Amino acid sequence: QVQLVESGGGLVQPGGSLRLSCAASGSIFSINAVDWYRQAPGKERELVAAITSGGSTNYADSVKGRFTISRDNAKNTVYLQMNSLKPDDTAVYYCNANRIFTGGRYDYWGQGTQVTVSS
Repeated sequence: QVQLVESGGGLVQPGGSLRLSCAASGSIFSINAVDWYRQAPGKERELVAAITSGGSTNYADSVKGRFTISRDNAKNTVYLQMNSLKPDDTAVYYCNANRIFTGGRYDYWGQGTQVTVSS
């Protein structure tokens, strides 16, 4: 099993910055990738950023150039640095760790952390 705990959310003004953390424990060796998703009220859950076990990264077009996903393997933690925040970034942000196996995929989720961007 894998357990994920997000932290770092809060209220920030437009143009501000936040850094989200996702601390992982359990069977970390089994994880193929860690992703950040977000979901705003009335909106579909959206993949924001991803980092694979090999270090490859990917970003949604809406956050490219503003957000950076990174990891600290020694701390078993993945970060999402969010700069130049916009009101449209307001959402609950979830950390996702996934395990790929033959014939399927299993996802582990954190509890979520609220990010609110407002003046």
